[in-house]
Amino acid sequence: MTFRPQSLPSLGVFAVAARHQNFAHAADELHLTASAVSHHVRQLERTLGVSLFQRHARGVILTPSGRALADAASSAISDIEAVASTFRAPTRGMTTLTVATLHSLTYCWLLPRLARFTSGHPKIRFRFETSIALSRFDESGPDVAIRYGVGHWPGLTSHFLMDEHLLPVAAPALPGFASVRTPADILRLPLVHDMGLQGWPDWFRAAGVRATGIPPMHIFTESTDSIRAVVEGLGATLIRSRIGAEYLRDGRVARLPGPALKARFAYYALHPSHKRPSPALASFIEWLQAEAQADVPPT
Repeated sequence: MTFRPQSLPSLGVFAVAARHQNFAHAADELHLTASAVSHHVRQLERTLGVSLFQRHARGVILTPSGRALADAASSAISDIEAVASTFRAPTRGMTTLTVATLHSLTYCWLLPRLARFTSGHPKIRFRFETSIALSRFDESGPDVAIRYGVGHWPGLTSHFLMDEHLLPVAAPALPGFASVRTPADILRLPLVHDMGLQGWPDWFRAAGVRATGIPPMHIFTESTDSIRAVVEGLGATLIRSRIGAEYLRDGRVARLPGPALKARFAYYALHPSHKRPSPALASFIEWLQAEAQADVPPT
């Protein structure tokens, strides 16, 4: 059959519905009603002569034909977006990448390296959004997210960047620092903790210390705040080796006795599985992986 231009509006609605696999969410994004989305999808199904979604009580899922069409539509829309982006004066030829990531990683690891990327890619600009929560990859959402986790997020393709280790540190001027000779001695220091899912109890177990009475700790949401608290003499903390390397190198904090505990999680770059990365995004992910591979964190 010949695909007619009259079907393009329905194809656009279908592409959004396929990305969400939920008519109500697609309707919110498109500022339509769910019934209007359903009407466009059924009209496209009649035109093509195939079922694109399986309807069931809990919602819809793509059929094999629907998945094939969704992949083709996503690729075509990406190509159109890439061409259209070059028309925007006065930034013709410029590309903006929106990156959702963690404040600690951005501040301590990414920003000190980013000029190396931008010098080689002068037509790429960045918009950074820092948050603990994983952003929604809708039309106004990020192009890529850098997250700390186990490596699997439904509907997203993850690219491994680097592992992480937890190291005990304190400021050399902290009272009691000089008397710490063993991991068990750290229990005599005031302890600082961030909101990470691994912390002092995990580390003391790895160090072979029966720390049944860990004292109350100063707690911060952001890792950068907990590191700054330690620099200012508030206590000892566990830093992640990737984001704390600069603080160790310049002597603002110093290593305490005990193991470097490999974290259960790692850093990944994520993007929607249904959407082919643009050349700019592919270059950025490749650069992130190369920088991570070249980085030798403290242990």
